[in-house]
Amino acid sequence: MIDRLIISYLKYIHGLYNILVILLFLYQGWIGLRIRRERIRGTAPTVKIIKRHRRFGPILSLLGISGFFAGLTVVYLDEGHFFEHPLHFIIGLVIILLVIATFSISRRIRGRDSHWRTPHFALGVIIICLYLFQAFLGIGILF
Repeated sequence: MIDRLIISYLKYIHGLYNILVILLFLYQGWIGLRIRRERIRGTAPTVKIIKRHRRFGPILSLLGISGFFAGLTVVYLDEGHFFEHPLHFIIGLVIILLVIATFSISRRIRGRDSHWRTPHFALGVIIICLYLFQAFLGIGILF
């Protein structure tokens, strides 16, 4: 069995890791919003910004998914089951499903006037809102 002190540290590491992921999602959202505003204005967004957004999206998706599974592992090691914090678990699962959906939608965006841009934007906003709520729940679990 793993020492309780190690599990305690793992909880904090999970929290800190996911705070970093949330900050990276906020940054990604900010980049996406800049691109969206420029497109709506009718000006072409800079290629550098678009490439950064496209390159960082898949990496960020994997970081978010790995944070969810790390949390599952920590709870399982601590409690022996996954449902010790059901709301935190459900919100995390919803976030991961939305991240996967957003990633899938992003692969369908083609051309300047793609109808997939709006769902991609909406899901991104929902993901960020849920991540902030998830962090609030997680802080409540830690303290």
